[in-house]
Amino acid sequence: MRIPFLRPRPPRLSHLVADLQALEASGVYSNYGPLNAKFEQTLTDRLFGGIGGCLTVNNATTGLIIAIHEAAPRGPGRRLALMPSFTFAATAHAALWAGLTPLLCDIDPETWSMSPNAEDALLGAHAGEIACIVPYACFGNGLDLQRYARIAQQTGIGVVIDAAASLGSQHEDGRAFGAGFPHAVVFSMHATKTFATGEAGVIHCGDAERLARLRTMGNFGFGRSREATMPGLNSKLSELGALLGLAKLHDFEEIVRHRDAIAAVYRRNLPGFQFQRVVGRRIAYQFVPALLPEDCRMSRPAIIEALAAEGIGAAHYFSPHLAEHDYFAGVSRKGDLCETAQIAARIISLPISDEMTEAEALSVCAVLRRCIGANR
Repeated sequence: MRIPFLRPRPPRLSHLVADLQALEASGVYSNYGPLNAKFEQTLTDRLFGGIGGCLTVNNATTGLIIAIHEAAPRGPGRRLALMPSFTFAATAHAALWAGLTPLLCDIDPETWSMSPNAEDALLGAHAGEIACIVPYACFGNGLDLQRYARIAQQTGIGVVIDAAASLGSQHEDGRAFGAGFPHAVVFSMHATKTFATGEAGVIHCGDAERLARLRTMGNFGFGRSREATMPGLNSKLSELGALLGLAKLHDFEEIVRHRDAIAAVYRRNLPGFQFQRVVGRRIAYQFVPALLPEDCRMSRPAIIEALAAEGIGAAHYFSPHLAEHDYFAGVSRKGDLCETAQIAARIISLPISDEMTEAEALSVCAVLRRCIGANR
């Protein structure tokens, strides 16, 4: 048995020969070209119901940098970016590159996204210091976006949603996660994500003026021909990247449904494990995160090693959490992270892929139950 932790499945270039030849014949390879324009519009129409707009970026980290920089009000004392400690390093790096200091927040023990109570405590304790709040839609899970819209309106704090793993996730009413939200929602299309193209990202936003500013920032700040009118860098997606995105859209809905069904197998067959409380109708699973049983005496490294001996890949996102990284510990500020520490200590990430079968998921569950049962 061999079940890798991740099985990247971007579109096959060998299946796109005619499209590649047409791209070569066009002579257009970047600079928001025709394939990119088509991809942005198709993505807006098919995934976001024609609401708002999309801006491609060369990767989600760059998207976060320009989105945080655009959102954060400049002023004396406003130097902090509030974000969870339970997230990927890219979130904190993006804030730092945008000139802000990460302020690390605790998470909710059920959803694993930022705790509203912990947020409120830090917003109060650091009133006047926070320039931007960067909630992470943890592992593709939903968020109460209206809460963040209210925070922005009441405090003037910028909002950027880190939705790296959320393309394909849905709100309770079936709308795509983030559809029409007036603040930037940043998604990844990295090879390991459910919407896998290789290396790319997209910013969705319901505010056309904000999206236009982000597009200008992503093109060296050129508000007029070859003249920078605002801060900028190069975040443009190549025409090849856009072609891969268009190809990935073809069967994406079936992929998300399949992964959702496999995740349900794990949930039904791992008693004693704690799973993330789903916010919304659906999560677009990149992998299946779970918490090891509290009474498990076997260490997580030993469990991952036992799975590997059976040909099964597993990992532990996000452990260590950001405050435990040597670099971020030295450049960040933090609140109480009690729940984060407990979740990070027990988290295990289980394999899922576009091709994974129910039988493979059941095999993973059987090995896990055997490991846990033998060490209780």
